[in-house]
Amino acid sequence: MKADRIIPILRIFDYQKTKEFYVDWLGFEIVWEHYFDENTPVYMEVKRENIIFHLSEHHGDGTPGTRVAVWGEGVPEYHKELIDKKYKYNRPGLEKTFYGAVSFTVIDPVGNQITFEEEYNEEKHKDLKFYSMD
Repeated sequence: MKADRIIPILRIFDYQKTKEFYVDWLGFEIVWEHYFDENTPVYMEVKRENIIFHLSEHHGDGTPGTRVAVWGEGVPEYHKELIDKKYKYNRPGLEKTFYGAVSFTVIDPVGNQITFEEEYNEEKHKDLKFYSMD
């Protein structure tokens, strides 16, 4: 089997906080929202370039604290874009991982963790300042 795309479904609880995190801070756009009826939970799709997440308030559609890894290019630039927004609840450090990636992790209001990663390249990434616990 060859997959066309993989779309994680992440559990959410608070629509406004979710929108603040995914749209206002991470720069995703809401593609669509679905409600089965008035005063029912939302199920929605958000997208930034070719990254797509489904976000659901429905019980059983995922567990808070889920981790998702997103591999791509432009991770240091995206990190700078987010840090420059000075989001009150999240200021992730840029890391060089033991497995050869430039990486940072954001944590949404429910505790879901999204790690954005790019393969480390000595020439391309030599001037980056990495967060260190040392």
